[in-house]
Amino acid sequence: MDIVELLLGKGADVNAQGGTYGNALQAASSGGNKDIVELLLGKGANVDAQGGP
Repeated sequence: MDIVELLLGKGADVNAQGGTYGNALQAASSGGNKDIVELLLGKGANVDAQGGP
């Protein structure tokens, strides 16, 4: 979680697409990382974003 907070604090795009899961919210939710999901949602992650397999 510290890494996610660091990246977002440095201006990382919370809705950036790429990788196996499409975006960070999709990756966190598929991995069962509730705390990261809540953090991303609090930072404005788009729950309607498309992407991933």
